[in-house]
Amino acid sequence: MATRKRASLSSTTEPPQPKENTQKKPTSDEFQISPPKSAVILVLSLFFFLPYFYLIFHHYKIEQELKNSILINAALSLIGYFITVKLIPVASRYVLRANLFGRDINKRGTPQGEVKVPESLGVVVGTVFLVLAVAFQYFFTVDSNWVVEYNAALASICFMLFLGFLDDVLDLPWRSRKLILPSFAALVLLMAYAGHTTIVIPKPFIPYIGLEVMHLGWIYKLYMFLLAVFCTNSINIHAGINGLEVGQTVVISAAIVIHNIMQIGASTDFDYKQAHVFSIYLVQPLLATSLGLLAYNWYPSSVFVGDTYTYFAGMTMAVAGILGHFSETLLIFFLPQVVNFLLSLPQLAGYIPCPRHRLPRYDPVTDKLTGTKDGTLVNFFLRVFGSMSEKSLCIYLLVLQALACCFCFFLRYILAGWYK
Repeated sequence: MATRKRASLSSTTEPPQPKENTQKKPTSDEFQISPPKSAVILVLSLFFFLPYFYLIFHHYKIEQELKNSILINAALSLIGYFITVKLIPVASRYVLRANLFGRDINKRGTPQGEVKVPESLGVVVGTVFLVLAVAFQYFFTVDSNWVVEYNAALASICFMLFLGFLDDVLDLPWRSRKLILPSFAALVLLMAYAGHTTIVIPKPFIPYIGLEVMHLGWIYKLYMFLLAVFCTNSINIHAGINGLEVGQTVVISAAIVIHNIMQIGASTDFDYKQAHVFSIYLVQPLLATSLGLLAYNWYPSSVFVGDTYTYFAGMTMAVAGILGHFSETLLIFFLPQVVNFLLSLPQLAGYIPCPRHRLPRYDPVTDKLTGTKDGTLVNFFLRVFGSMSEKSLCIYLLVLQALACCFCFFLRYILAGWYK
């Protein structure tokens, strides 16, 4: 999370005081979190639920067994949403007691910029997600062929959740949190991957290559490894304003669920359907719990999500795309993140100085953000379209994310039958 300034030991340590004057830890009565922004969640949910129920109940004739498992998973995910909403205020008090808080840099110079905002609340989402995933596997998963990969997926996600929280607490070096930690988590998945390592050659290129299907072997696994590392970091670096990290995850997760349902309804191959059902089992809980977090992280944020959430969310979507066998589609869903990575590459590679917080410049007089020369999509958007408020900027960027997902669906529609 880039919009906060962490408390440091040098800034929080006070001279020794007599024991009787030692400052008491904050209690639940001293801290009150703002109520969840339920209206925002309701509006966002309608954009997803309308096509979701239309596709499941009307447009496609999905086998009853698959439909039941999807809906049971959805009901369990809905329970996870309410649990997340209830747990976040409780967890906020505990992280403040542990001195894990931040201040909103994009509100510096205003009273809101001096408020201690609870940090790393992504740990609540990750914990609820894992409990839901394990419970669903124990009570409802019927296909034992997916157990190994399902457990490997959960292990990778859990590993990334732990490492993200470790980064929030210890503030690990840049290379460790961007490259080494996601690499370890991705290896857990690749070691258990038992799917194909082939690609279908696009029809226009078959006469030139002479093959319809090409076996890539270790090259394909290397590609999956790089994809997992990219997705894990892409949510983390496309950040800096209230609601952006969770918002983009919600939009992409909703697109992944819709894509999976469309593929299940259109296919007649059982194994292909199972791969997409497996992906839904992972993404629906992510979507629901992320909506619970967004209720508090939407502008103005009552909590910060931390690297805990961004790494966890990126790895979950990467796992869903890899084991669901739609990595190409996943990359198009991540198109704004790809653009952000390309814009960031000169600074990430060290060719241009890279500050810790590559944030827009905030003007407390006008309450607007102005783009800087730092290479991020947030700053580029502000340089192109001019200064705007933080809330408006977040909405425009999420609309851009939604348009990228719609473009992916359109691209698949016009290329179907011709490209592959």
